[in-house]
Amino acid sequence: MHFKWNYEPPTPEEKQAAEELGEKLSISPILAQLLIKRGINTESAAKRFFRPQLADLINPFLMKDMDIAVERLNEAMGRKERILVYGDYDVDGCTAVALVYKFLQQFYSNIDYYIPDRYDEGYGVSKKGIDYAHETGVKLIIILDCGIKAIKEIDYAKSLGIDFIICDHHVPDEVMPQAVAILNPKRHDDTFPYKNLCGCGVGFKFMQGWAKNNEISFSNLIPLLDLCAVSIAADIVPVTDENRIIAFHGLKQLNQNPSIGLKAIIDICGLNGREISMSDIVFKIGPRINASGRMENGKESVDLLIEKDYGVAIKKAKHIDEYNEQRKDIDKQMTEEANIIVSKLENQKHHSSIVLYDKNWKKGVIGIVASRLTEMYFRPTVVLTKDGDFATGSARSVTGFDVYSAIKSCRDLLLNFGGHTYAAGLTLKWNDIPEFRQRFQKYVEEHIAPEQTEANINIDCHIDFKDITKKLHNDLKRFAPFGPECTKPLFCTLGVYDYGTSKVVGREQEHIKLELVDSKSSDVVNGIAFGQSASARYIKSKRSFDIVYTIEANVFKRNQIQLQIEDIRPEEIKEDNKVEI
Repeated sequence: MHFKWNYEPPTPEEKQAAEELGEKLSISPILAQLLIKRGINTESAAKRFFRPQLADLINPFLMKDMDIAVERLNEAMGRKERILVYGDYDVDGCTAVALVYKFLQQFYSNIDYYIPDRYDEGYGVSKKGIDYAHETGVKLIIILDCGIKAIKEIDYAKSLGIDFIICDHHVPDEVMPQAVAILNPKRHDDTFPYKNLCGCGVGFKFMQGWAKNNEISFSNLIPLLDLCAVSIAADIVPVTDENRIIAFHGLKQLNQNPSIGLKAIIDICGLNGREISMSDIVFKIGPRINASGRMENGKESVDLLIEKDYGVAIKKAKHIDEYNEQRKDIDKQMTEEANIIVSKLENQKHHSSIVLYDKNWKKGVIGIVASRLTEMYFRPTVVLTKDGDFATGSARSVTGFDVYSAIKSCRDLLLNFGGHTYAAGLTLKWNDIPEFRQRFQKYVEEHIAPEQTEANINIDCHIDFKDITKKLHNDLKRFAPFGPECTKPLFCTLGVYDYGTSKVVGREQEHIKLELVDSKSSDVVNGIAFGQSASARYIKSKRSFDIVYTIEANVFKRNQIQLQIEDIRPEEIKEDNKVEI
């Protein structure tokens, strides 16, 4: 893959601002420059960024309907009504259900939880779920990470005497369900200052509001922040402002004193004994929580997340781990099949999007396949499978392109759809797929910018090897937690050479373990370039090349700094001006 390297050198004004900020904070100009790039240009903003405070969380009562939601929950408890906590089957939904259920269970016993079956009930509020609630005497359903479009279903629940409180973060339609309260910062009439909460984040704000109203100390909520950190990382929401505070303290909780269920997953993943990052959640913890909903039923994940006995939790975690292994196999097979289809479709190369469908693909992994194809081809992607007479699917997007709006433009063909900028779900008639594909592709073509369909690397800073010190590495840790809109700083060093000891490694000889030098110091710097063995021959030719990388700790050698190399640019590419910097 050829990346386009983007780098904007700091302006004289930015250099000046970085120097002043660096002096005030006693940090290196490199670090100060990184802060300026992130729009952090005052001492107080930098301190808030480096030391996020729970005291700075936004007042939950600034969210529309929060007072109504809290009042209805108090009413239910006062009347001893049965309450059902209902959520989506993905990580965000399962963590949200676990959080609300665990917290309320400390104060109220007549409470139950429910996760719909992906294959039997589909996404969101189901008639089966409402019937279960009715049969078990439920009078109030708190629904998390879905529900914003469940107009018919909530009308049906009302006819049975069941009220709903919706806690959702997906984009609502003009007409919303007749729920008692709708907590959703993306409501058009909501003035809550932060719009990018995940479903679990909205659930957390609800519990924060309820605790405040009932004079329950905020400290009771802190043990639940580990669930919030998991959902923020797994749901790929921006790690800024409110999310950053919650993720920062949630990671602290996850590392110092995780809940029993998460501790079991950590142990199964082999993450015990090391500091867990957002990346560990995305690649290890999140997929395991997701796996039960993808392969069987998400309720098993909630069962694990609320478990109080470690022995039982570890058995449940092993079971979920087995689901994850099955999921990986199916995911790999489907991605390979989808790639073959893409390679055969000559016309796909000329399109700005990909729409693929196969009646045999498993519903639970089409979202992952859509993500894989988006990463490979840099195109907004929709993957569909057959569900009875219908097609159901998942859409994923590239940076800066709103795939939800693209799907919404075809709404007259859709039976159901929902989501946000980077991910969406949809249902339509199987026979309508060709027309949907044509209209979706037309919309993308008209609205996507050419650079959004290219593989881009945005470089934060140019440095030399002499600048890479243990202090710099330790200081960079203060920029965590990382995620969308707060990515790991990417550095570039020009004109580096193989020390003579670099070699190809990996089961299939697909990676390069590097030992590098540059012309400005005699220090040998270690690096790893995953999946880039194609560059090995050039590297061994003793010619210079440029690298883009993040600065990491070597997991196997604790005290050693290692560069994780994202891209290698040989001399001749630079000379041909094929890549700009």
